[in-house]
Amino acid sequence: MQIDKATVINFLKNLGRDDDANRAQSEMPDQLDTDRDAGLLGRFGLDPSMLSELGGGGAGGLLGKAKDVFDR
Repeated sequence: MQIDKATVINFLKNLGRDDDANRAQSEMPDQLDTDRDAGLLGRFGLDPSMLSELGGGGAGGLLGKAKDVFDR
């Protein structure tokens, strides 16, 4: 699944992870592939399967699920 870097950055910002979003801006390619870039996403604590729903360009209902995961 292809995901735009801006989508991932916005996702991180919506989680209140501005430092990670800034780091992702400089470390991530413009277009991410959830399979190819699984290790890179993992460095930011992001699960590629969780992000696969973002491929359409919006977080939708996924943001609430992610907040539950990160709040644990």
